[in-house]
Amino acid sequence: MEALAVRLSGLDPYVGGAIRVVAFYDTLMRRRVDLPALARASAGLAECVAGIRVHGTGRSIRVSPDGRDAIAPPAPATTTVPIVLDEEEIGTVWLERGGAVNQLDDVLLDRLALAAAAAVERYGPARTTMADPALVELAIGADTDEAARARALRLLGFAADVPVRVVAVRSRVPLDRIGGLVCPARPVKAAPLADVGVILATTVDAARFPADVRAGIGAADSPDRSWREARTALRFTTPREPVVRHADLGALALLAEVPQEASRDNADVAGIARVAGSPEDLETLDTYCATGSLRRAADLLHLHHSSVARRVEQIGRTLDIDLTDPTGLTRARLALTAWRLLTD
Repeated sequence: MEALAVRLSGLDPYVGGAIRVVAFYDTLMRRRVDLPALARASAGLAECVAGIRVHGTGRSIRVSPDGRDAIAPPAPATTTVPIVLDEEEIGTVWLERGGAVNQLDDVLLDRLALAAAAAVERYGPARTTMADPALVELAIGADTDEAARARALRLLGFAADVPVRVVAVRSRVPLDRIGGLVCPARPVKAAPLADVGVILATTVDAARFPADVRAGIGAADSPDRSWREARTALRFTTPREPVVRHADLGALALLAEVPQEASRDNADVAGIARVAGSPEDLETLDTYCATGSLRRAADLLHLHHSSVARRVEQIGRTLDIDLTDPTGLTRARLALTAWRLLTD
């Protein structure tokens, strides 16, 4: 190849240079270098800043000709080429030459894009928790075809044969921190979608969620179904139970399917709305429903047993339900849950 390049360069310097560029990247691909190494090699070859961005990570790699990370503000890209894998654009490569374009820049970037696609397919995206929201939405979307979903999951770093669990989160805690805590072994990816945070992980340790985090956990099934389950489970979270697995809801999950108008028109739910006008009464009812015991509720509320008994009796009259009867207690629990779903 080198001998051929020398002969051709005597006839056409551009052809000789192009062959050397192709051989340069063929060598890098045979050595199975990763994205940072590709960027460093390309910056040295081009003698200007070279950049690589993979949509699945949302992170850009910019390297100066000296092999160090480029710290200067990005200059306008002189030349840009998409990274394509399985006929889908998954990222971009570019050069920041800042002057006249070199005639070999197009060849260099074409080969860099091919090498970058091979590196992503081999190694997956960088080990970062935050991901491109558009790619996450594609992975969990109900209308996504299975081929596109599989590509999105692969670009996010998930193997095709590993089930992915989806978590819906509401919290002021950064999503990358939450993801790292609940799935420290990785892979785990997170992104904000509208007012809900989304975490995709192979395993989720529900006990490791930080305080003040509300989270609904879907089953490790297809990502779109897991996402629907996670959003439903999130609606059932409370200050007392901030993390809910959809699998643990059982028949309670059916309450999320009840039309809101039907819930509002229900006498028991309307009664809970009246009780909610008093935060003290609502807390008492919630604690009593959770424990099913006046004495246990009194312990949790730090009140005397007789005080809680009087409150429960008064709340029962407001609801027109005998809260000391098992059936009445079940009605109150269901009505309280249905009312919370209305106020979610």
